[in-house]
Amino acid sequence: QVQLVESGGELVQAGGSLRLSCAASGGSFSTLAMAWFRQVPGKDREIVASISWSGLNTYYGDSVKGRFTISRDDAKKTMYLQLDNLKPEDTAVYSCAATTNYYWKETTYDYEYWGQGTQVTVSS
Repeated sequence: QVQLVESGGELVQAGGSLRLSCAASGGSFSTLAMAWFRQVPGKDREIVASISWSGLNTYYGDSVKGRFTISRDDAKKTMYLQLDNLKPEDTAVYSCAATTNYYWKETTYDYEYWGQGTQVTVSS
């Protein structure tokens, strides 16, 4: 069983930056493909970015491409999301997710493990 805990969300002004962390415990971190999602109340969950087991393959949603960067540190069992040039429309609860599915695809929403989420609020 894998447990995921996010941190780093806070209130920031438009144009600012944040770094979110997703710390994993249990299981084997190096076998996990992982992703960041975000959700605003009343709207569907949106995939923000994903990263493969090796870290060599990454995916970004169109709305964050060029502004956000996903990465992972296997030694620390932690995944990160660097958020730069934040916009008010980036305001959401950001959650991390992980899967051991060998047939994982970069754009999948099918993950076995989810964190509780961290709130990011961007003021204009």
